[in-house]
This record gives sequence, C-alpha cells and structure tokens, in this order.
Amino acid sequence: MACMSVLTRDEAQNRAQLLDVHRYAIELDLTTGDDTFDSRTLIRFTVLADQDDTDTFVEVKPAELRSVTLDGHPLDPQTLDGNRLPLKDLTPGEHELHIDAAMHYSRTGEGMHRFTDPADGETYTYTQLFLDDVQRVFAAFDQPDLKAAFDLTVTAPHTWTVLANGTTEHLGDGRWKAATTPLISTYLVAVAAGPWHSVRTEHRGLPFGLHCRRSLAPHLDADAEELLDITRACFDRYHEKFTQPYPFDSYDQAFVPEFNAGAMENPGLVTFRDEFVFRSAVTDTQRQTRAMVIAHEMAHMWFGDLVTLTWWDDIWLNESFAEYMGYQTTAEATRFTDTWTDFGVTRKPWGYDADQRPSTHPVAPEDVQDTASALLNFDGISYAKGASALRQLVAWLGEEDFLAGINTHIDRHKFANATLTDFIDSLASATDRDVHAWANAWLTTTGVDTLTPELHTDNGHWHLTLRTPPTDGPGRPHRITLGLYDHDPHTPHGLTPRTPLETDLSTTGTTTLSAPGPRPALLVPNDGDLTYAKIRFDDESARTLHTRLSGLPDPLTRAVVWNALRDAVRDGDLPPTTYLDTARTHLPHETDLALVGGVLAFATTHITDRYITPDERPAALATLTDLCRDLIRRTEDGDHPGLRLIAVRHRIDTAAHPHTIAAWLAEGTVPGGPELDPELRWRILTRLAVLDATDETAIAAELADDPSATGQEGAARCRAALPHEDAKARAWDALFHTDALSNYLFTATAQGFWQPEQADLLRPYVARYYKDAVTLAARRGPAIAEAAGHWAFPVHAVDPETLRLGQKCLRKADPTPALRRKLVDQLDDLARALRVQQQA
Repeated sequence: MACMSVLTRDEAQNRAQLLDVHRYAIELDLTTGDDTFDSRTLIRFTVLADQDDTDTFVEVKPAELRSVTLDGHPLDPQTLDGNRLPLKDLTPGEHELHIDAAMHYSRTGEGMHRFTDPADGETYTYTQLFLDDVQRVFAAFDQPDLKAAFDLTVTAPHTWTVLANGTTEHLGDGRWKAATTPLISTYLVAVAAGPWHSVRTEHRGLPFGLHCRRSLAPHLDADAEELLDITRACFDRYHEKFTQPYPFDSYDQAFVPEFNAGAMENPGLVTFRDEFVFRSAVTDTQRQTRAMVIAHEMAHMWFGDLVTLTWWDDIWLNESFAEYMGYQTTAEATRFTDTWTDFGVTRKPWGYDADQRPSTHPVAPEDVQDTASALLNFDGISYAKGASALRQLVAWLGEEDFLAGINTHIDRHKFANATLTDFIDSLASATDRDVHAWANAWLTTTGVDTLTPELHTDNGHWHLTLRTPPTDGPGRPHRITLGLYDHDPHTPHGLTPRTPLETDLSTTGTTTLSAPGPRPALLVPNDGDLTYAKIRFDDESARTLHTRLSGLPDPLTRAVVWNALRDAVRDGDLPPTTYLDTARTHLPHETDLALVGGVLAFATTHITDRYITPDERPAALATLTDLCRDLIRRTEDGDHPGLRLIAVRHRIDTAAHPHTIAAWLAEGTVPGGPELDPELRWRILTRLAVLDATDETAIAAELADDPSATGQEGAARCRAALPHEDAKARAWDALFHTDALSNYLFTATAQGFWQPEQADLLRPYVARYYKDAVTLAARRGPAIAEAAGHWAFPVHAVDPETLRLGQKCLRKADPTPALRRKLVDQLDDLARALRVQQQA
C-alpha cells in the first residue's frame, strides 16, 4: 500500500468549495476480535454547482476495505491510494457514499485505542481523533470546516457500556445508539466503550457523568464529589461569562487509559488521562491542576466545539483561549484561587523555552501548509504563550470588553467555523482600542521580550529606565505592574510592599519613570505576571533577593522572581550553583506548593542532570538532599502534608546512596509519615535500580503486589534503569525493535533507560539512538515518534559528540516531521546546556 498522504490547506480549501457535508451514519462493531473492528459509514453530501473540477477524495485507513458504493453504484476498493479513496466526476447535487471496512485497533493512543487492564483482565476502547486520525476509525472528509451531524451505532460486548458525544441508548444485544449530534467537526467525534464504572448526576437539567475503569472505581468514588463540584461550579461560571448556553445534550467526563494528552475536548464526552483518578497521595497543586484541566476542556465546548477553527493554523486560538479560561475560571469558581502562581512557575516556562528555540513560530502561524505541519505547532507557544498573550490582552483591553467581544464571536459563528481575522474583528467591535495592531504585534511575531531595569537617584527622586529590546517585528505593547519593596525593619528577612506602579511600556523599547523619595530595595518588573516577558534585576534588587526572596509576601511575585532566576541560568547569566544556593536558602521558608515543586523540578531535571558537569553533580545532589531533609523536618507536625510529600519525592529522586530510601521501602513508611503508597514504592524502587541496589526478584515481587497498569509501567521503568548490560539491551530492544510496547509502556521504559549515573554504560547507545529512532518513527507513527524524541532522547549526554551526531541525523537521515521537530528542540536544549556548563 502507498504511504499515507497528509492533507494540505489548498486541498482542504478546494474540497470545502466543492462539498457541503450534511450527515454521517456510522456503525461500529467492537465484537469482531482483538486486532480489528468493523466500521460502516454512510455519508450524505452535496456537490455544489458551478465547479470546474468535481473530483475529490474521502479519507480512510483500513485494515481491509471491503466495499464502496456511491449512489448505489459500486466503486473499486483497489483504487484506494494510501489513505485516499478517489471520487471522480461527481455531478452537482446530493450524493450518498457507503463504505464498509475493517479497521485496526491502536496501542499508541491514536484512532481507536484498545487496552486490557492487567488488574482484572477487562478491556476498554476509546477514540482519540485529533488531528487527522478520524480516518483510522471511519471514512470521512477529514477537515475541520466540513461540519456535519453524526448518527452513531455501536455493537459491543454485552457487559460493556458505550459512551458518545450525545446520550446513548442500549437497544439490546449489545447494540447502542447515540443521539444525533449538532453540527460538529469530524475530529470531535468520540466513542468510549467498556465495562465502565460510572457516577451519574444531573445539573441544570442535563445529565452529567464520570467514568473510569472498574479497577479504579474506589479511587473515583473517593473524589467524585470534588470532581462534580468543580464541574458544576465551572459550568455555572461559564454561563455567567457566555451568553450562548451550553450547546450539547449531556456532559460526560471519561478517564481513559494510556491517553497521550492531558484531555480532549470532545463535545459532550471529554476524555482525560486516567492518572487524574488518583490512586496514591497527591498534593493540592495536583488537585488544582486537575480542576484546571476540567475548566480548560469545558471552555472548549464553546470555543473549539461550538465555534471551530477553519484550518489548523488557528489551533493556537482554541488552546490559548481554553488555557486562559481554564486558569482564570478555576481561580474564580473553585477553592483553588492561586492558579496563576502555578501557571507562572510551570506552564509559562514551557512557552519561554519553546519561543527561544529554532522551531519557534508566531502564536498565530501563517505557514501551516498541511496537517503534519499543524501537529508540530501543538506546543508551549500555542498553549502557554498564547494564554499569556490573552491575559495581557485582558489587562490591556479590560475584561468587560474582552468578554463582550468573545460573546459576539460565538454568536456570529456558532455551529460553524471561524478564523483569526473573524476573532479579531469580533473583539474590535467591543472596544475603541486598536485590537488589530495589538494582534499584529503579539500574534504574528516570535521571541520573548526582556525587561531590563536601570535605576538611579538624584535630588530626592529615583528614576527608572526600563529597556525592552525589540524582537522580530513591531514593538509589543506591555501593560505591567512594577512591584516596589523595602526592607521590613521588624523582620530580618522580610520585605514590605509600597504602592505598586502600573504603566504601559513604550513600543519604542525604552520607558522612563520617576518618583519622589528613596529608591526601593527591590524593583520587580511584571509583578503580578500579567505580561509575557523575561525580566532582569538591577544590582541592588539582586542583592536584596539574595537574602530576602522568601520574604516577598505574594506567591505570584515569588513565582515571577523564580522564573527570572531560571531564565538567567538558562541564558548563562547566573551560575547554576547560585540557583541551587538560592533554593537552599529560601525554599525551607516557602509555603506555596507549586513554587516548591517547580523550583525543585528545575533544580533536579535541568541543573543537576544537565547544567553542571559530572564532577559537580555529587555536591549538587548533596545540596538538594539537605534541602529536602530540612523540608521533611519542618513538616513533622503534620500540618503541611503536601509540602512533606513533595520533599519526600525529591529526597528519593536525589538520593546518591541507597541506605535511607531502602530502609523506607523495607519499613513501608517514611519516619513520621507518609506511609508508602504505590507511587512512592515504585519511585523508591526505580531509584534503587539506578543505584544498583535492587534486582529483578524485588521488581517482580513489587509487581505481584501491584499488578495494575501503573504497576506494569513502574516495573518497566525499574527494569530499564538497572545498570547492567543485559538489562539495557533488553530495554533497547523493546523500545526500538519489537514494537510490542504500548505508548505508556514505551514512555516508562524510556524514562528508566537513560540515567546520568550510568554514563559509561550508556555511551554506546548514544550513537545508536539517532539511527534507531528514525527507523522507529517511520514505522510506528507520530505518537511514538514524539515519545521517542522526548523520553528516549539521551538528555544526560551533554557533550559535543552527542550534538554533532544529532545535527548529522537532521541533515542526512530524513526523520519524520514529528521526530525532526523533537530532535531540533532537544539539540537546541543540548547546545544551551553545553553553553551553560562552559560559562559557569
């Protein structure tokens, strides 16, 4: 069979001018075996008059294409070319296309994913059709602007329940029928079938449901009220924000296994990765993240589902809007009021990092020529930078005008499609400000602005010059808050805030301000984190932060400062060891869980593993071990269980010697708590494997005690982490040659494989990686290609030879687009790590 074709923007535009698609009738039979399922599709569509060329095609990726009929006349299935079935010489008017096929189940989280739960042997299936995987499940004109109504019938084993975009009815004999959808895009069709455990309720006259695997039922039940409270609160808050009511007939949330993304906004049936059904202890920050994802996906019901992008160049608008609304609405409607602190310390750096790589692109990219290119833009720019830009827009425009423009947009384009131009026109209709100029400056340019202050004093005044060197286009308008702080005379390390200053920065790149009185001990540009920019500190402010960072009263201000220190390390302006010393000094006094977790994560995954030399690593690990020990001691009273859990996790991860954590595992508890749950037990066992302080017998025993899917992943991670040649060889073969690993088991194995403590043992695999990853990506597709580029890349091999081999691979090996993008990013991060090491 020919290789699969990607859809180009020109092809999509031509097909949209030719066709009006009315309705799909889809019949899926999930009882035909473990490898394939049956898919029968009827498409009713109209060919529009006055078209010069009436040839087109329908997409389908079958295991077997049994029959095709058009208006009752059979077509030859052998004309299928890759994933395209040609439709020739169509006459103007209405047509019916029938396609009968067998389709492959997936183990990679794409199309119709099939999973058998090792805990109880039960099997589950669900669809993930974004971006162009509809054709893995049923035949379709697979582009977002050919919306249609969908009728769905599913035959499933008798013990299963079938969920879909609309309410489902069991017709008997395992046959389920879903209510007809309103007009939606093909990639938003959803099915989830299996012996689900369900918790159901109603809200505002609509059925709401939570669903998970049966083996997770006790854990879902424990959190069901919290999940439903958050869902109801967000649902009500969106009805206060949006004038258009919720447009679908039900709201189900299914927590599904081996899901590649965080969640997917299928209308009426949102799918989430089932790690959000917590089976071990979690922090409040993790619960907050789950709440934010619920709010994020619900925002898509209006912005993404009701109004959908015309082409994939506007995917950023879907995700940026939902990202902004997710954080903002969670803060407004739930008990999690500090969401923007977590955004600042975890999500925003994702955007900053992406925006400084060679693969950066505008928030609103113009050059999205095909679906393969579109997938590459599903990144920190489309999410974090875009949401930051919208947050800045709200600060610049005012929330009232922003929401008025949003509601105009929804009213104009509901159950249809829209473009960036449509969106900006809708916003402009609600304000006198020049939104088009704002969009040009913020959405069509690349790069991160850097705000650099210079302060001096004279004649009883202090004067500020704030420089913003231009990026690649017109100067961006920034509306920011300048935080001003003085030493607190009553607290040795405290800071007292002055009244902050709010200002609009000049788009020329230089802004000046003056104020009477002595200069502040600390000036924080972008206090409150309302804009998207890196910041620097003047010398006196830097000295103040060295001793008083933890004395800043607002956690969001501290997040801005920690981000600035992170950026300075990455840019080579702050030695990595200075960052560690700052963390050692101030984290023992930190109370915000997101900040503690974010700082420790950067310190362990970036600084100790990449930004310092191997000779410096033991001292760095010792610093972090001492820091975690202090946090554990500080939380012995039991008043801060989340903080203690973070400290315990990182104490395990930074252990240079096995004795302490091995004793915890043997005793089943950390002295003073917590008791070890499955997550902590597997975490300890993984670290012991790295340190060569456990073996296959112990791993197998742990798996026998925890035979769950998570246990299987933990065992795979541990086995790959063992520092023995035979263990590494088996893991490498599983990753790159046998294709037996599901997406989650692939990731777990890759996570265990590369360890900085095992550099000599792993050195031969660095060169093998590039050749084997290219072959794997071509064979197993985009999801595994992305995992191979992310998790299986030798991130700890920070040396010029790794960089040289990678650059050669990009020049000569022709990796797939998904793998190429990951390699470009990884190699840029590697080059940065080398520079940081050299400058330090």
